[in-house]
Amino acid sequence: MQELTELLSNNPYPGRGIVVGKDVVYYWIMGRSTNSRNRVFVATEDGIQTQAHDPALLEDPSLIIYHPVRTMGNKLVVTNGDQTDTIVEKGDFVAGCMAREFEPDDPNFTPRISAVINEDGSFQISILKHQANGRCLREFFAYEGADEGVGYFISTYQGDGNPLPTFAGEPLEVALPAEPADAWAALNADNKVSMYANVSGTVTLFNKHLGD
Repeated sequence: MQELTELLSNNPYPGRGIVVGKDVVYYWIMGRSTNSRNRVFVATEDGIQTQAHDPALLEDPSLIIYHPVRTMGNKLVVTNGDQTDTIVEKGDFVAGCMAREFEPDDPNFTPRISAVINEDGSFQISILKHQANGRCLREFFAYEGADEGVGYFISTYQGDGNPLPTFAGEPLEVALPAEPADAWAALNADNKVSMYANVSGTVTLFNKHLGD
């Protein structure tokens, strides 16, 4: 089983990523453009949202300002876009994902990745992908739980490129680091922007613009 820190340190641009494990959730964002890099995570009443670090540099907010994490009753929803709100408004993970598709950022057509963590520790992960025919492929993976120290990783991209190559295959089983700061340190220093870590209910936010 690969270490999460090794996987991240060997990939300069996985893009946005989600890891779900036993009492552990990570979500991070990365960026190549000034607009994407100009962000921080801030806490909200029911989760977190992205905000522009410098409002004067904000260009198009449509795909970069959203709520990545929200509660839905006794469940936790984590996504890489505004589909978080769709899922919470519908009150159903699958129905929310079925109502959405990949992002309209031609030529990358960034996939939408999402997860829901249930009170009993079971969880689902979804990815909505662009296909060559323009249709959307919606994949769902359901887990009854995870062993201690083990997580399931999915990201938007396999790595850097033009266009960016979409994540392929099932979420990867990874060995989790001892501390969230180890995962943050493993992300590429130039491209990482922010990271959310929830370990046994304790939330830590890492923001490059705030000196983390």
